[in-house]
Amino acid sequence: MKHINIFHRIAAALLCLCMLLPLAACGETKMYQKQVFAMDTVMTLTAYGNKGEAGLNAAQSVITSMDSMLDPDVETSTTYAINHAEGANVSVSGQVAKMLSTAQTVYNQSGGTLDLSLYPVIKRWGFTDGRYYVPSDDELAQDLARRAFDKMILTSFPSSGSYAVSFPAGTEITFGAVAKGCASDYAIAAMRNAGVTSGIISLGGNVQTLGLKPDGTNWTVAVQDPNNSSSYLGVISVGETAVVTSGTYQRYFTQNGKTYHHLINPETGRPINNTLTSVTIICEDGTLADCLSTALFIMGESKALNYWRTYGGFEMILVNKDNQITCTKGLMEQFTLANDSYTLRYTE
Repeated sequence: MKHINIFHRIAAALLCLCMLLPLAACGETKMYQKQVFAMDTVMTLTAYGNKGEAGLNAAQSVITSMDSMLDPDVETSTTYAINHAEGANVSVSGQVAKMLSTAQTVYNQSGGTLDLSLYPVIKRWGFTDGRYYVPSDDELAQDLARRAFDKMILTSFPSSGSYAVSFPAGTEITFGAVAKGCASDYAIAAMRNAGVTSGIISLGGNVQTLGLKPDGTNWTVAVQDPNNSSSYLGVISVGETAVVTSGTYQRYFTQNGKTYHHLINPETGRPINNTLTSVTIICEDGTLADCLSTALFIMGESKALNYWRTYGGFEMILVNKDNQITCTKGLMEQFTLANDSYTLRYTE
C-alpha cells in the first residue's frame, strides 16, 4: 500500500517499543523481535520463549499476505476484485469475511458511522496516495452517491467453508478501518499455533497481546497523547486483549491554514468535527476493536458512551479537545494517568 505520514507511524511504533523494552529482562526467557512494514505502518512483533522465532515468522507471513490481499491498487488483490466486480459475486477468504461481517454489524449498530464503501471519498481527499486535495461539495456528492455498504450481500457456504460477497455496480470499498485489527487477530493466532505463549504486536495505533508477560504479570500498553505523538497520556495494564486507538493526529494535512484529518463523516464526506481527539478501544477481538475505534470516534462522546452502555463487550478511553479523558468503569483498576495536562473521570 502507498506510504504516507511515515513519521507518525514510526513515532507510534517507537513509543510502543519503548514501553516494551523493559520486558526483555524478564527472567531468562529469550525475547525475539522483528519489524515489518505493511499496511502503510511500521509494525513491531515480539515473542518470548524457544518458539519465538518461529512464531514471529508465522505472524509476519500472515501480515504480508493480508497486505497484498487487501491492497486496492494490486490487480490480483481481493479488494481490487470486489471494486471491479460490477455487481457480481466475488469469492473471499475467511479473513475478509470476518472483516466484512464485523464491519456490517458495527455499521448497523452505529447508524452507519463505519462505512467501508467510503473509498471514493477517501481517494478524493488524497488520503490513499498523499496527493491531498480539498473537494468541492459537488465532487463529494458524486462520491457519496456511490455508498452502498448497506447493500452488501455476504454469503457463507458451510459445506466448503468458503464465502462470497457482492455489492452494487460502481461500489468501491476499503478495509483501511479494519485491516490492522484483523491482521493482529490472525497474527496472534499464528504465533499461538507456532507454540508461543507470550507475545505482543504493535501495528501503529493497534496493539494486541498473547497471554501474559513471561513473568506472569500484565502487559503495560501506552495510550498516545493526541497533542504530542511522541509522548503518551497514560498506560493500561492488560492481559490477553487488543488495544486500538483512532485519532485526528494519525493522518492529516494542512491547507490554507486549516487542518483536515482522515476520519470522515459518512454523511457529509468531510472530516468529522466533534469534541474528540482520540478514541481507544480495549477488546479481546482486534477486528471489532478496530471497527469500533473509528465508528465511535465519528459518533462523538455522548453517542459513543450510549453505544457502550447499549452493547458492551469492550472498554473505552475517550479524549476530547479540552484535554478531558473519559474512561469506562471497567478500566478503574487498569488505567493510570501519566500526564498532568489531562483530567480524568470514569463513567458508568
